[in-house]
Amino acid sequence: MAVLRAMGAGVRHHRRWLVRDLDLVVEPGETVAVVGPPGSGRTSTLLALAGSLRLSAGTVALSGTAALGHVAGVTDPEPVLTVLEHVRERLALLGRPRREAGSVPLHGLDPGLRGRDLTPYQKQILGLVLAGPARPAVVALDGVDAGLDAGERTALWDLLGSLTAGGVAVLVTAREVDAARVSRVVRLSDPQAGEPGRAVVQTPQEYAAGRTGPCSLAEWPAAAVPAEPARAHPHPAVGPTASGDHRDADAGPAPQDSPVEGAEGGAAPPDTGGDRPGQRHHRTGPAKPTLRRSLRRVAGKQVRRASTGPRDEHDARTRGTTIGLGKSLRKTAGKRGER
Repeated sequence: MAVLRAMGAGVRHHRRWLVRDLDLVVEPGETVAVVGPPGSGRTSTLLALAGSLRLSAGTVALSGTAALGHVAGVTDPEPVLTVLEHVRERLALLGRPRREAGSVPLHGLDPGLRGRDLTPYQKQILGLVLAGPARPAVVALDGVDAGLDAGERTALWDLLGSLTAGGVAVLVTAREVDAARVSRVVRLSDPQAGEPGRAVVQTPQEYAAGRTGPCSLAEWPAAAVPAEPARAHPHPAVGPTASGDHRDADAGPAPQDSPVEGAEGGAAPPDTGGDRPGQRHHRTGPAKPTLRRSLRRVAGKQVRRASTGPRDEHDARTRGTTIGLGKSLRKTAGKRGER
């Protein structure tokens, strides 16, 4: 008798289908992997099949209990609780005595290890530990290849194999899986290419035969992507700039820091910080901007803009006004300086 039966199951987020028209039957002791590139809806599909996410279409029928193992953002361990305290809390939620925690297998986990100190592999193991007391017919785990090295992945799959040998059905998500470890594969399409939400159920043989590489171009190693042939530049590269970056000759000259323009359109003389009549200095740092300097700076900008000539009809009409404004500002600056 099937422990899970999905008919036309679909999950929709806003206006986009994450998965739709999924038909799947899972028997006791089978392992089903949901694979696909990032953003394809693997976690949502897993939660929907486990009965933990509301469907947008279709049905999912479970025969028995479905327990969630580790699902990031859903069943994360409590940071301050130890492994043993997690087990006791789970037993309490199931209405069973806390003293039974000593009989729950920890699969090699240190009972005093706190949730914040668990590695990705240890979080997966703790998820299986906490799923055990419910005696589920289906166990669902998310990201069984995320953050695990080769040895940890092998150990985790061996542990999952011991569960399926006892008749428990296992659902997992991953980017890619070993076809020899699974009974069936639900391959989700890349949302950036193809039909969003399209799911194909494959046998291990079909999956192995159809897998020519990772699911998306972004997962290919750089060496597998042909490099674009280099284009010859008409001029040799210019040396490094002041910032240390190398510039090509056809990129144009590097931008230069222009001096502050004075009232006559030239560079303003540097401020030496010398005393002027009626002016006091009580600090050794840069001189405080004065009204005269500010007016000279504004006047210089206005004159410089006018000296470049009219760029269109509007500039031609306003050129005389702009130059007149510059003269007025210079005159005002001179009077204030005399004061």
